[in-house]
Amino acid sequence: METSNNNEPGTVLLAGIVGSTAYGLAGPDSDVDRLGVFAAPTLSLLGLDAPAPSRVTVQPDVTMHEAGKAARLLLSANPTVTELLWLPTELYERRTPLGAELVEIRSAFLSAKRVRDAYLGYAHQQLRKLLRGNRAAKPARHFKRLLDQGLALYTTGSLTVPLADPQSYLDFGKRVAADPEQAGSVLADAQTTFDRTRSALPVEPDRDRVQDWLLRVRNAFWVSNS
Repeated sequence: METSNNNEPGTVLLAGIVGSTAYGLAGPDSDVDRLGVFAAPTLSLLGLDAPAPSRVTVQPDVTMHEAGKAARLLLSANPTVTELLWLPTELYERRTPLGAELVEIRSAFLSAKRVRDAYLGYAHQQLRKLLRGNRAAKPARHFKRLLDQGLALYTTGSLTVPLADPQSYLDFGKRVAADPEQAGSVLADAQTTFDRTRSALPVEPDRDRVQDWLLRVRNAFWVSNS
């Protein structure tokens, strides 16, 4: 991702390896998921044919969000996009100065209710996959991961992407895939813990700080460099 080419959606500000590889859950057949934030030329956003706010490719599996959309997803505490700002240094494949600033202000995007709602909501999605009869270990282990990471972020204000004990999530996935009904009690316990835990996060995100970053991106990319 260091070299620009015609397939890139714009100037990549920040990109890294996310998903199972980052969590420590990847197996020999797992795909390597990459996620990034790019800046489109500002003037191109104002015309009739504005660039797509996201670009997704498979083989390789890469998702890129334009800076404005990335900021909105981060403010909503989208778990997948949030983890991009909390990766270990070695998992970043592209980090420009504006991308590094995005990582530096990562706490500005956080708020207690949105973190709680987003992580519980995404865990619910994984649970629905299980209960629809998809007895696969992957949604089961990601169900547990979302609950644990979400609660840690809610409680401490910090997100650790690599899991401390990946094997326990792999074991949980196998166990719950065989009996999905037991996941319901895990979710209920997590909801109770959220309700009883005092959050380290503010009531509202720091939108002014986020806005300042985004406007500096818009100023830096007012016109295309091409």
